[in-house]
Amino acid sequence: AIGELYIGGAGVARGYLNRPDLTAERFLPDPFSDVQGGRMFKSGDLARYLPDGNLLFLGRNDDQVKIRGYRIELGEIEAQLSEHALVRETTVIALGEGANKRLIAYVVAEPTDGLVLALRSHLSSKLPEYMVPAAFVRLNELPLTPNGKLDRRALPDPGIDSFVSQEYESPQNGIESTLAEIWSELLGIERIGRHDNFFMLGGHSLLAVQMIERLRRIGLEISIRILFSTPTLSALAQSIDKNLIIMETPKNLITLDTTKITPELLPFVDFTQDDIDLIVNQVEGGVANIQDIYALSPLQDGILFHHIMATKGDPYLLAKRMSFDNRDNLDRYLDAVQKVVDRHDVLRTAIIWKNLSVSAQVVLRHVTLPITELSLDPLDGTIVDQITRLTDPREHRLNLTQAPLIRFIVTQDTDGSWILVELFHHIVGDHSTSEFMENEIKAFHEGRGETLPQPQPFRNLISHIRSGPGIEVQQPFFTKMLADIDTPALPYGLSDVHRDGVDIAESHLILPQDLNNRLRSHAKRMGVSLASLCHLAWAQVVSRTSGNERVVFGTVLFGRMQGGSGSDQAMGLFMNTLPIRIDVGGLSVEESVRRTQDDLAALLEHEHAPLALAQRCSSIPSGTPLFSSLLNFLHNTVQSSETSDIKGMKVIDFQERTNYPFSISVEDGGDTLGLIAQ
Repeated sequence: AIGELYIGGAGVARGYLNRPDLTAERFLPDPFSDVQGGRMFKSGDLARYLPDGNLLFLGRNDDQVKIRGYRIELGEIEAQLSEHALVRETTVIALGEGANKRLIAYVVAEPTDGLVLALRSHLSSKLPEYMVPAAFVRLNELPLTPNGKLDRRALPDPGIDSFVSQEYESPQNGIESTLAEIWSELLGIERIGRHDNFFMLGGHSLLAVQMIERLRRIGLEISIRILFSTPTLSALAQSIDKNLIIMETPKNLITLDTTKITPELLPFVDFTQDDIDLIVNQVEGGVANIQDIYALSPLQDGILFHHIMATKGDPYLLAKRMSFDNRDNLDRYLDAVQKVVDRHDVLRTAIIWKNLSVSAQVVLRHVTLPITELSLDPLDGTIVDQITRLTDPREHRLNLTQAPLIRFIVTQDTDGSWILVELFHHIVGDHSTSEFMENEIKAFHEGRGETLPQPQPFRNLISHIRSGPGIEVQQPFFTKMLADIDTPALPYGLSDVHRDGVDIAESHLILPQDLNNRLRSHAKRMGVSLASLCHLAWAQVVSRTSGNERVVFGTVLFGRMQGGSGSDQAMGLFMNTLPIRIDVGGLSVEESVRRTQDDLAALLEHEHAPLALAQRCSSIPSGTPLFSSLLNFLHNTVQSSETSDIKGMKVIDFQERTNYPFSISVEDGGDTLGLIAQ
């Protein structure tokens, strides 16, 4: 950590001669001294401890600047630059104002080809991207004032050769220009060249989904695999097929005038008339209250399996506890939730499977939000503890055949506040769904509901899965990946993947900022996603805890890369869990990271394949799990915490469990990395 240097002890003077104002500012009472009246000197110098106990001087405290919200110590940049063999002297300044403020480095060095690129690469491996100067100006010597101090006013403005780029070349055709315009908006970078790299510029999978959706809106399609394996603008432009016809989702044939639902009206599920009649008889309101019927996605099938298998509680039931300052605020919140449910088909969906040939999800036209109010006795314990016990997902279950698959339990606390517990089933929503819901709830709570975009139906995903790559494409892919895997990599020998999550322990950690910065810098330097780096790191953990160098673990895929039109804003369970294989050893770290990125890109083209199919493609005996460990890499956007901004409301806690015995979630907050281990 960097701090200001204070000097204490017998060697500290009494003050400045005839400068009482400066003495009062710099000579302060020493709280660490045993001597009465002891003082310490506020030096204004910045420093940090080295591992050997020495102090590294990093410049003056008045060298601190703020750029794009980041507080930056110029002395730290200068110290890292000075370590480069080509640099004899250096100084760094902030040039410009407001949004145009940028860092400029001046170096005394011999004229050398590639100097600017070499210095930028050096700093990128040492510092976070926001501390890497935009320009590097080579000087024969630093300008000095007559008394020998640096003359900052005499420093020249940087020329065009002081900026580093991927040999900037402007986009050459309409598609490249369109891509550059989209990148510029998403990444917040004004000038995008045809040789620029999406990940080096700060791109990640969440931004990739937004880019893909914007291209779809103008009739263009792009290959996910090309994006991850060759993420330069020109290569991406070449992969776009302007003549590709994007598959349109068939219209819903069940209308308000429909009096009988027949198999011909259901393009996304193979049902007999007996199946349909059985469903209609289970729905309150019958045909008139059925908006749609379609099959489950592969992960929904898996979640339903674990729901049926669980004898106690439900590992996929999510619990969120909130408090409200008054009843009116609580009622307005619940009214906002009802409006969100009315908008989105997946929030009005029931899951029906008993006595059917295949499981189905049934979208109802109208549902009422189930709200249960409890009166609890404070003599039995704190109100929060009581309601937590009564709604514990380890003990509590939802009836999946009754929509909506969201429930609320309300009680009043002893201080007059109101406690609200939300129970939400994972089978109809994922991490992104939670973020979208929070944003819409806040919009309705604040009276801005009419500004929300048109909701996207979940049936689009089911249509996309059914019309996408089938078993004839998926099976060869997973066979190539897994055919020679006959022994699973089981960390600590843990193999039970059918648990109900009751005994799962959870631990949270925010990575130190220095480690976070180094990880991001390395990912950008290599032009790979941070997720690829984390997958390789997790493979090392699984390898060392299982004693197996041929590592297979589950990765939670975003599910919106190939999720069809509107998937970037649709609610529902888009994510999927699939195996990824990473062989540890035999390659350098950089080669391993690049191979991991390529393997992830290939897997993304099959992101909605059934996990059961992948399991069958391995040589692992039936009944033995293909993997027992899981990695979930999440991009947490700023909007994800917006409901906490609702006045008078706060989130007490959120509970989510897994049936896998060894898992890690990596939460990318943009400038922080958090880990949740279960």
